[in-house]
Amino acid sequence: MKFGKVDHPETIDFTIPKDHPETAVVLDRTKQGNAPKFYIGCAKWNRQDLKNFYPRGTKDELVYYATQFNSIELNATFYRIFPGEQFAKWYDKTPDGFKFFPKLSQDISHLRRLNEKVYPFMDAYLDAASNLKEKLGTIFLQMHNNFAPKNWDRVVTFVERWPKEFKLAIEFRHTDWFNDESVANELYHLLEENGMTNVLVDTAGRRDLMHMRLTSNEAFVRYVGANHDSDYDRLDDWVKRLRIWVDQGLENVHFFVHQNLEKASPLLSAHLIEKLNKEFGTEIHIPQTLVPPKTLF
Repeated sequence: MKFGKVDHPETIDFTIPKDHPETAVVLDRTKQGNAPKFYIGCAKWNRQDLKNFYPRGTKDELVYYATQFNSIELNATFYRIFPGEQFAKWYDKTPDGFKFFPKLSQDISHLRRLNEKVYPFMDAYLDAASNLKEKLGTIFLQMHNNFAPKNWDRVVTFVERWPKEFKLAIEFRHTDWFNDESVANELYHLLEENGMTNVLVDTAGRRDLMHMRLTSNEAFVRYVGANHDSDYDRLDDWVKRLRIWVDQGLENVHFFVHQNLEKASPLLSAHLIEKLNKEFGTEIHIPQTLVPPKTLF
């Protein structure tokens, strides 16, 4: 994942910004008194992306991946709409409690950019993805970098037409969604009113996407490591921020680890899970990795 990549990550201030003041309000209003649930994973399960993760002789990568993680941010579904039979096979290969968080097809987000022609694609995608049954987590929509607020009407129509039985998180990347306070507030209100999640992206070159504004009782975090020693400290800071949010009522944490150059996302994930288990008293399985930490960078 090269989005937000910089040549000199040591020059970046990775401090997590202060929370948007409405985040605590949203969490207080939406909390139901449940213990927080944590789903931590990578973006892909294929061997080329998760180097030095699979033991020699592994025959089915997803089957093994699902013994180590409780979730996957499924990026493969961005490139084409898989048939329902494929989703059903993925369902059968994974254990109870495992969840998929698939990305919506580029036919919807990038090629047709939420215009009036996207809805047959949306219906086909959801019909197929529904084969994941209870293992289907929040679906996420990632808009193109140049999809700007001038397309506001398309966003409103899409959000209001989205079937509410499917949870949706949306990632906006154009800077004008966040640097204009009135636009940002309209967007946040729209997502809140429709029970949708505002995706947080933590990557080196786009610190403006760390808006720290939750719009539902879900923190959907897409973390991009910079292949630098600071990656560990950044994850530690996230544990501290999640502690604050959980104390305020957060009950759903969906955190997915990427790297600019995929070398050891499972290793970073293992570090995060170990810290979460210590902080929250959870017993999330810590992935086994074949590379010691000192060889990560």
